[in-house]
Amino acid sequence: MSPKTTPSAPSMRAHVPVSCVAPPPLSRCEPASTLAWWWWADPSASGGCPSGRAERWGVGVADAGAEEEEEPEPEEEGGRFMRCAALRPRLGQHTPLGATLLTAFVVGAKSRDAHHAHEAALSMRKAWRSASNRVGVQAGAHRACFPSMPLSAGASIPTIEPSEFRLRPNLARDDARWRAFNWDNAQAELALAPAECGTNIGFETVDRHVLAGRAEQIALRLVSDNGSVHTVAYEQLREATCRFARALESLHVLPGELVFSYLPKSLELFVACLGTLKYKGAFSPLFSAFGPEPVAKRVNKGQGRVLVTTEALFNRKIAKLCGTALPSLRHIVLTQTTSRELPHTIEGVCLHRWEDLLSGVSAQFDVPLTGGSETALVHFTSGTTGEPKGAMHVHDAIYSHVLTARWALDLQSSDVFWCTADPGWVTGTSYGIVAPLACGVTSVVDEGEFDIDRWYSIIANHRVSVWYTSPTAIRMMMRAGTALARSFDLSSLRLVASVGEPLNPEAIRWSIEAFGLPIHDNWWQTETGGIMIANVASMPIKLGSMGKPLPGIHAAIVATSDFSSVPGASGARAELEPGQVGELAIRPGWPSMFRGYLGEAKRYDACFHDGWYLTGDLAKRDADGYFWFVGRSDDVIKSAGHLIGPFEVESTLLEHPAVAEAAVIGVPDALVGEQVQAWVSVKPGTVETPELAQQLIGFARQRLGAAVAPKKITWITTLPRTRSGKIMRRLLRAQVLGLPLGDTSTLEVAP
Repeated sequence: MSPKTTPSAPSMRAHVPVSCVAPPPLSRCEPASTLAWWWWADPSASGGCPSGRAERWGVGVADAGAEEEEEPEPEEEGGRFMRCAALRPRLGQHTPLGATLLTAFVVGAKSRDAHHAHEAALSMRKAWRSASNRVGVQAGAHRACFPSMPLSAGASIPTIEPSEFRLRPNLARDDARWRAFNWDNAQAELALAPAECGTNIGFETVDRHVLAGRAEQIALRLVSDNGSVHTVAYEQLREATCRFARALESLHVLPGELVFSYLPKSLELFVACLGTLKYKGAFSPLFSAFGPEPVAKRVNKGQGRVLVTTEALFNRKIAKLCGTALPSLRHIVLTQTTSRELPHTIEGVCLHRWEDLLSGVSAQFDVPLTGGSETALVHFTSGTTGEPKGAMHVHDAIYSHVLTARWALDLQSSDVFWCTADPGWVTGTSYGIVAPLACGVTSVVDEGEFDIDRWYSIIANHRVSVWYTSPTAIRMMMRAGTALARSFDLSSLRLVASVGEPLNPEAIRWSIEAFGLPIHDNWWQTETGGIMIANVASMPIKLGSMGKPLPGIHAAIVATSDFSSVPGASGARAELEPGQVGELAIRPGWPSMFRGYLGEAKRYDACFHDGWYLTGDLAKRDADGYFWFVGRSDDVIKSAGHLIGPFEVESTLLEHPAVAEAAVIGVPDALVGEQVQAWVSVKPGTVETPELAQQLIGFARQRLGAAVAPKKITWITTLPRTRSGKIMRRLLRAQVLGLPLGDTSTLEVAP
C-alpha cells in the first residue's frame, strides 16, 4: 500500500506526542485491533534527544482476525517499516528494556486519522533527527516483534526482510550459493591471504590479520572471575603463539605429534592451540572437568607428548598419573603457577613453568609449509561402549569454519561474538577459537564459572551482538524466568544461536519473551567438524526444526535396514520422500569432515555406505526442505509396530506447565517389544504426586495417542546430559536394565 492509503477500522484512537519528551512506555498502550505503527527508542545508543536513544521502526498486524496488510512505504529515505505478521503482540514485551515510544502509535484507527498519525510520526522523526546530528541512525536497525501467542512445533516465526536487518545477512534467502556453491571455490570465496605456508589454521587465524594491517585490532576480551577484563590484540596473539611454537621446537616435539591441553578457558588455551597448529603439531583440548581416568585414556590413545595444564589441576589429578599411567607423555607445561620452585621432573616427565618456557624463546616463527590435508585437531567424542573416539580434522577445515560462521552465525566484522562452549567440546574450538579469529571479529572469553546474572552482565557490558550458546545454559536461564533477562540491557544482541540438541518450541517461545529474538538452532556433529544444517538469519524459523542444509552440503534422509523397507534396494541407501523417517546422511566432500578415528580405521569405514556419511541420527525432511530431528538410531523406540522418536514425546511433555525437563526411552516389553517410559523433572514449586504422573500420561495421550504416549512416569531431579546438552538416554536405559554405564566422562556438570 502507498503512504497515502491506510487500512480502515471501526474506531480511532491515536497517541501523537508533539515533542521529544518521551510519553509512556509501549507496555501502557492498549492492544491494537488492526494495523499498528510505532517508533521506539533503543537504549543501546546515545544522542542529542532527551531520551538519549536511537530510533527504531516497526509495524505489526495485531488482531487474530485481521488480514495482513501490505507494507507502507514512508517517503523519507531510511524510513522503511518493518512488517510483522504477529497476532496480538504484547508490544511492551518485545522491545529492549527501557525502550520508550517517541512518536505515533495508532490503535484501531480509521484510514484518514491513521494517515495523519503516520505523517505526524514522520515529522516527529525528522525533528528528532535534526535535534541530534550525533546519532547515526542505521537504516533498518530493527528489533522484530514476534508472536506472543502459543506456538506449537512446526509453526513458523515470521522474519523481516533483508533490508530491515540491523546488518544485512551474509546469506540471503535467494542467494545463488544455496544452489550453486562448490567447495572447490572456497578459496576464492574466503579470499584468504596467499602465504608460503600453504593452509595453516594458526596462520590464517592470527598472522594473516597482522599482515593485513589489523595488528592493533582486539582479538580477545578475557573476562576473569572477578570481572576484570584483559584485552589481547592480534599482534599480541601472534607473538604469543609464535613463542609457543618455538617452545615446542625447543622441546623437540615432532610435527604431527599430539599436544593436549587440560585447561579452563584462558588465554593460555588459545595460545597453546594456535601455537601448536603453527608448528604443524596436532592439538587436542580436554575438558578441565575431566577426572584423572578420562584424561589418561585420551592422552594414551593419542600417544600425547606434551600436556598443558594448570598447577592446581596437575597437583589434584595429573601428578599421580605420571609414569606408568601416561607412558607416552614427555613434557608437562604448567600455567597459573603459585609455587616458587617446581621439580624438574616427576616419574620421568619434565615439568616446565609456562612463563619461563615462553620467555626463553623468540617471538618470531616462520610457519612451515602445511598441507591442507595434514591433521590439525583431534576431538574426542564419547562412545556408547565406554571407549572414547578421537575424530581427526585437518587444516583445510578452516574453510568450513569460516564460511559456516558467516552463514549460520552471520558473523560480520563489526560483531562482538561470544561462544560460551568449552573448547573441550568441538563447538568451543571450531566456533570459540578458529572461526571468530579467522573472521577477524572480537571474541569475548569468560574465564569464570557459569552464573546467570554474570552471563547477562557480560552480554550487556560488552555489547555482545552474536551469541552462540548451549541448550544446557538455555534451560537454566528458562528456569530463572524472563524477568531476570529483561532486567538487563541486552539490546546489543542481534542473533542468538544454539547447538547440542534440538530446541523444543518452548525454548524458542521463551527466547522471544526474554530477548525479543528467537534462538536459531543448528545441527552438526563432532565428526562433521562444522555446522551442516541451520536456521540462518534470513530464513523463517519453523519451531522444532534444525533448519536447512547450508550451501555446499548435500544432506538427505536415506532408508535404513532397521527402520525402512525399500523394495529392490538391495542394501542401497535410497533417498526417502518428504515426511518419511530415515537416517540423516551427508555426501562427503566438505572440508571439515573428519578424516578418521584415531587408531580405529574399521570404526571410521563403518560410518560410510553407498556414497553417504551416515550420521546415526534419525530425522525427516518436510516439503519446504526443513530437516527435523527424530532421535539417535539407538534411541528410537519400536513399540507394537510403531517407530517412536523420543524427541516428539519429550517436546509434548514439555508443553505441560508442570514439566521442566523430560527424557523418554524404550523399555523391553514381552507383548509390544518396547514400552515408552518417561523421566520427568518438575518446575520449582510443583509437587511430584501419582496424580500428576497420571495427568501427564493423559496429557500425552491426548496429544500423541495411546500408542505413542508414555506408559510410566519416573520422577528425576536432573536429567543426565552431556556438556553439549544431549540427553544421555543410554544411562537411563542402563539404569533400568542393569547394564554397564559406559563412558560417563562427558556427563554434564555445568554449562
